Order: sequence, then structure tokens, then C-alpha cells
Amino acid sequence: MTSTEERSDAGERAASPAFECRSVTVEFPHKFSRKRIIEDISFLVRSGEFLTIVGPSGTGKTTLLRAMGGLTPTVSGSVLVHGKELDGPPEDVVIVFQDYSNALLQWRTVTGNVAFGIERILERRETELRVHDALALVGLEKNADDYPWQLSGGMQQRVQIARALALRPAVMLMDEPFAALDAMTKASMQDELLRVRDRTGTSFVFITHDIEEAVYLGDRIAVLTGSPGRVDRIFEIGLPVPRDQLSTRQLPKFLEYRYAVHQAIGRVHG
Repeated sequence: MTSTEERSDAGERAASPAFECRSVTVEFPHKFSRKRIIEDISFLVRSGEFLTIVGPSGTGKTTLLRAMGGLTPTVSGSVLVHGKELDGPPEDVVIVFQDYSNALLQWRTVTGNVAFGIERILERRETELRVHDALALVGLEKNADDYPWQLSGGMQQRVQIARALALRPAVMLMDEPFAALDAMTKASMQDELLRVRDRTGTSFVFITHDIEEAVYLGDRIAVLTGSPGRVDRIFEIGLPVPRDQLSTRQLPKFLEYRYAVHQAIGRVHG
């Protein structure tokens, strides 16, 4: 392939959606019938975008994320990654859950944990380079030889994120990854994720119950409501970048978005 063709192919990839849900519906067995968890959900995730998803408990947010990761089958509709329909867990999409303590192998060092997903498929030198790069992205180079039980909760979550980044994903799906962290650590991790997105171009889909977190992180916010869950509204977030924990949260626009999202959830949930 010529350099011109390579640039053209890269441009088309960047212009096309990284991820797309088309009328996705998921049901689970329930007693003697089936219960519909999410219904007719459609949206796209742009390349390099940070999409946050909010909604009341019971609207199927985690189910949606698992369907996007190829872990939960749909009964109708389709999920596409770079235009190709999903038929199982895709190679360039990873999921990060909130339970970081159980996700990490306590008998392995930080390096060993980050290498876990790639050491069997890559040569040793490439594995070492990826682990080093991933740890640098999350600021854990100095903790490479530590064990998870020696780290704080925030640092353990960084290890889990680094392990996902070592896979070089096109899309990272995150299910309330900072829910168990204290306020200061959560703020630090939010900024870390935005820096990672800017450096890698990875697309993020991030579930949270924290409306302020959704507004601070999101390029767009999808609001899920109802049972079965549906996308009630998608907000375009026009806040300036780079974002700052103090100045961004004091902007009138930030407060307007926070209020609008809160109203969108409360209008239906209330």
C-alpha cells in the first residue's frame, strides 16, 4: 500500500464511527418468560470521542456495555466496530469494571498484571515495550515491581487501566470505574483518562451515576431511562479543552449542562 493510500485509509477510519449500536435489544430469562433489559438503543461513538452514559439504576447500563463488548448477545439489532458487525468479543475493544481489587492478580507484580493479556500473543520485547508505555501513560513507572496489595485503590485502578491500554484498544468500555474511590483520587483519575484519550486517540464509553463526572469527562452524554432502558436524550457537551477540575466546574456552561442532564433523568424517573 502506498503512503497516499495509507493516509486515505487512516482518514476514512478517523472519519467513520469507531463504534455503533443499531436498534440494540437485550432480553434475559425471567421465571417462565423473558425480561427485556434494554430496547431499541441506537447511537454511535466517534473516533477519539469520550461518550459518557448516565441513568437511574435498573435502566440496563451495564447490560448495554456488556453487549457492546460482545459478552452479552442481543435478541435484535446489531453492534458494529469500525463498520463491522460484532459476532463475539472484538480484539480492539476492552472492558474495565469497577471492581479493580478482584480484577488484579495479587501474586503478580504491577508489570506482571499489565502483561497478563498480551504476554502469550506477543514476543517478549514487544510485551516489555507495551507494558512500559502503558505504565508511563498512567504514571506508574516507579511502581512496576510493586504488588497490587501494596498500592492504594486509585493506583490499583490505574494498573487495571494500564493492562487494558497494553492491548492498544480502539475503544475502551468502562463501567463506573471510579465509584469506589475518594473524591480527590476520583478527580485525579478523571484527568488521567482525558490525558490518555488525548495521547492515544482511544474512544471511551464511560458509565457513571455521577452527573458532574459525566459532564466533566464527556464530549457527549447519553441518558438512559425506563425499563426496559432506552436512550432518552444525547447531549453535546461544548466545554473548552483542556478541562480543569476547578475552572471547568465553575463555568456557567458546566452548571447548565449539569442541570439539564439532572432534569432529563428526573423528568422520567420522577
